[in-house]
Amino acid sequence: MAKKLSKAERKELIQKAEDARAKHPQPKSAVSGFETIDEEARKLSGRK
Repeated sequence: MAKKLSKAERKELIQKAEDARAKHPQPKSAVSGFETIDEEARKLSGRK
């Protein structure tokens, strides 16, 4: 079981995550989220 983090530890982890995201941003997809979900559903159901 994981130990509970203090407020200072949580703030530090959040800051590290934000810094990492700022340095290595994820490219945005040109396709909307709903279109992606629909595409995945078609793949899984075997339809085109």
